Amino acid sequence: MRELIEEFLEHLRLERNLSPHTLRAYRGDLERFLTFLARDYLDVGPAAVRAEDVEPAAVRAFLAAMTRDGLARSSQGRSLAAVRSMFRFACLSGRIGASPAAGVRTPKKEKTLPRHLRPGEVERVLDAPSADRPLERRDRALLELLYATGLRVGELVSLNWRDLDLGARVLRVVGKGGKERMVPFGKPAAAALRAWLADWEEHVDDSAAGEDPVFLNSRGARLGDRSVRRILDRHTAAAGVPAGVHPHTLRHTFATHMLEEGADLRTIQELLGHSSLATTQRYTHVEIERLLRIYRESHPRAKL
Repeated sequence: MRELIEEFLEHLRLERNLSPHTLRAYRGDLERFLTFLARDYLDVGPAAVRAEDVEPAAVRAFLAAMTRDGLARSSQGRSLAAVRSMFRFACLSGRIGASPAAGVRTPKKEKTLPRHLRPGEVERVLDAPSADRPLERRDRALLELLYATGLRVGELVSLNWRDLDLGARVLRVVGKGGKERMVPFGKPAAAALRAWLADWEEHVDDSAAGEDPVFLNSRGARLGDRSVRRILDRHTAAAGVPAGVHPHTLRHTFATHMLEEGADLRTIQELLGHSSLATTQRYTHVEIERLLRIYRESHPRAKL
């Protein structure tokens, strides 16, 4: 089984051009499945687990074990999707005749609305970095651009200066699946980026200068996604916004505020880089809740 996992991950890397982050997620899910089979289901060493010995009952038992361990249904669904894709690959490559995961149902996801910040909260977070120090100016540019574009954090840290046109206020980004898209941004983000660019050349390390990454860490190398989380945590706390704001929260906030101001779902889908409109449609729930609240507060007959 371990050899199959490695071949499958190599296939995903070369044929589907998945990002390192996505590949790590696949590996974690498949390693969890292998560990479950070896330790809890077959009672053998991991090296002794063979793909052809896995039955549908084992896959269902894996889902049950994740439920007992308290994993969210979304995490269970992601793990099952990874297992199902691996066995499909095994079938196509002739390793096995039929997939043991094909008939196993994906757990239904809990219906939750994505968290977003209200305009006043966003303004406080964006104003939290000081303009007195270079890395604070970097932070302001980073936060402004996250909110202005709705980029994924991986897309943000991968940006190079050649991907940005500050005059036209538009950037080019390569998203999931290697899909390229153009995303506009506003004057505040452009101004913050120009302020950071004035410090950038003095701050960049020689090893990173050739790539010209937009966002640098304290050592002058490309900033990582975990560092973005720490930056957001620090400025969220300084702004007095409740804890638990993730970089993805600003992506949700971008989409929600666009919808509230009248943008159509197709436009939001294109800006976010969603491959399916169904993914974007969850933001309609946020808007419906807002409309219902306003109606109940405002319409005379709604108060009876």
